[in-house]
Amino acid sequence: MRISEILAVALLQASAAWSSPLESNAIEARSNRPHHPIKPHHLGKPFPQSPDRTKSCTVKANGNGKDDSQNILKAIKDCNNGGHVIFPKDKNFTIGTALDLTFLKHIDLDIQGTIQFTNDTDYWQKNGFYQTYQNATTFFQLGGQDVNVYGGGTLDGNGQVWYDLYAKDIYILRPILFGVIGLQGGSIEDLKLRYSPQWYNFIANSTDVVYSNIDIAGGSVSSNVAKNTDGWDTYRSDNIVIQNSHINNGDDCVSFKPNSTNILVQNLWCNGSHGISVGSLGQYVGEVDYVKNVYVYNVSMSNASDGARIKVWPGSASALSGDLQGGGGSGAVQNITYDTMVLSNVDYAIEITQCYGQKNITLCNEYPSNLTISDITIKNFSGTTSKTYDPLIGYLVCSSPTVCSDINIENVNVKSPSGTNLYTCGSITGIESQVNCTTNGTKGGNS
Repeated sequence: MRISEILAVALLQASAAWSSPLESNAIEARSNRPHHPIKPHHLGKPFPQSPDRTKSCTVKANGNGKDDSQNILKAIKDCNNGGHVIFPKDKNFTIGTALDLTFLKHIDLDIQGTIQFTNDTDYWQKNGFYQTYQNATTFFQLGGQDVNVYGGGTLDGNGQVWYDLYAKDIYILRPILFGVIGLQGGSIEDLKLRYSPQWYNFIANSTDVVYSNIDIAGGSVSSNVAKNTDGWDTYRSDNIVIQNSHINNGDDCVSFKPNSTNILVQNLWCNGSHGISVGSLGQYVGEVDYVKNVYVYNVSMSNASDGARIKVWPGSASALSGDLQGGGGSGAVQNITYDTMVLSNVDYAIEITQCYGQKNITLCNEYPSNLTISDITIKNFSGTTSKTYDPLIGYLVCSSPTVCSDINIENVNVKSPSGTNLYTCGSITGIESQVNCTTNGTKGGNS
């Protein structure tokens, strides 16, 4: 062998000995960004491309329950604008400080370990980020441009202390576990969300965001129920996809709040919820609420109050509870499709109400809702309802036929425990030719 060849081999061996361990460690520490396709349905609008990240930062865990917020913030700032932040596997991180992360740009947050928020209720009530709508607050707010969060790890809201506190005082401000606020382009994928004090996800003032493979769970272990634990709430947001997820909660599986447009929800398993809900809308006088262009496809709904649900406040003020009251707002619900839902032990397969929060139907009809409901399609439902409203399987009541139109229900093969498929119907033109109506039902809007 020539000397030059010997030197070349030696250099290659030295290079391999020096670089391989580092490359191996980097590969082991850094998750590959998931690429869950948006299917079988797609909103049609292309989502922004997210370029590869060129640098990595690892978050140090202090351990022993010490606040890791400053370590997290430092790693994120160091890797903002093109980086990949790693929360290592088998590490536990504690957040005891509210983090404003709305400055993010071109960054991946790779959460492999567990992040738990402290149970300091006094601190979080004073320092959580106030989101205005329905007194919502969040532990942190994540926003900016081109942000991806994934890694297979867990976010834990330490909810039990909040469930117990809320049972004593309904006016406390309970933080939402995951707040996406003002995000333009991004994805939240492959995460486990546990024990949120209130809603699990709040998407506000955001566009072009995809959620895939999210696992939500966490009830109370005391006699105080975990309340208002919606899976997702969208608000003033456009072009949002929520798909391929498992939700075990105690309120709406997904809820489309005011000014949600172009939303796709598909391939969900929901248990213990209040259904896939449009609303509530029209809560605040002087505000215009609209939800338009929503497609819900392929949902399994078990042990829930509702399957498909549209809930609108009446034209006059009413109070559902001390911390939830309103009515008198205006707006529109338009072009909403529920396609393919399998129900098991669900109180109502379908519920449309414009008397949300008002149990006095006569009063509600005297002050019809200021919101219109139109171009609604509900189709391809199967399964069984619970005993709660037997022999009824649905509630389809508007406050006036002038504000409800073009509501189409087809191929709904759902039975009550008695084997019936009756609906309470009222003030919806043409509904009697589509479903089996009875006018004997007396129920108003529920929570």
